[in-house]
Amino acid sequence: MPKKMRSAKIKRKTTETDITGELLIDGKGKADIKTGIGFLDHMLTLFAFHGLFDLTLKAKGDLNVDAHHTNEDTAICLGKAFREALGDCKGIKRYSSKEVPMDMVSAKVMVDIGGRYAFNWKLPNYWQSIHRAEGYSMEYGKDFLDTFAKNANINLHIEMYFGEDLHHVLEVIFKALGRAMDEATQIDVRRKGVPSTKGRID
Repeated sequence: MPKKMRSAKIKRKTTETDITGELLIDGKGKADIKTGIGFLDHMLTLFAFHGLFDLTLKAKGDLNVDAHHTNEDTAICLGKAFREALGDCKGIKRYSSKEVPMDMVSAKVMVDIGGRYAFNWKLPNYWQSIHRAEGYSMEYGKDFLDTFAKNANINLHIEMYFGEDLHHVLEVIFKALGRAMDEATQIDVRRKGVPSTKGRID
């Protein structure tokens, strides 16, 4: 019997955005991302590459207003796509923790695909103010990750150790998130059912 494809179609249309695409969890890291927000495209390409997910995303949004709606709605779509593609979560490893360095920046991302939403964001005090670069901001990045976790219905904890460059800070976070989601979604051959003593993850 052929292996079931863990995939999901992406489709969301509102008065503010129109988003389509597809997610394949067991992919090769191929990405085709065009959200209209160049920096976000770069981050999601890194996420897919390091997570070995095949991801297509096309978004048209009211960027004449600002990037908020497109940024948030893209996160909603990606979170829901993971939730749909994972189905009943039978056999998955569920947990993962990954640390990624890049030059003078390093971060740790922890995930639990356990059917409960939680988001914990810990940055050094000197990063608490809003920083902007390349039309994107730390607040946009935080909002994207929080919204993704909420719609995927997962625990997502992010801790930044070092870093002063916004591009590199968000880059290591998205790389670490890709690696963590890859491990957490992988099938543990020893696990015959859902990785919860409750018997279900929803």
